Amino acid sequence: MAGEKADETSASKPEKPKPDVPVINVRDLLADSREAVLIHEGERYRLRITAKDKLILTK
Repeated sequence: MAGEKADETSASKPEKPKPDVPVINVRDLLADSREAVLIHEGERYRLRITAKDKLILTK
C-alpha cells in the first residue's frame, strides 16, 4: 500500500530534461495557431493541440 503511494507521487513529478536537451514551449512554437507542420528528413508531421489541450503528433 505504501509502495503504491510512492509510485503515484513519482509519476506526477515532471521529468527534468538533460542539460543538452533543448526545452521549447509549444505555445512559442505554435504562436496563435493550434497546429504546425514539422519536417523531419523530408517527411511531414503535424503537431496539434487537441480540444482538451493534449498534444498529438501524426505523420
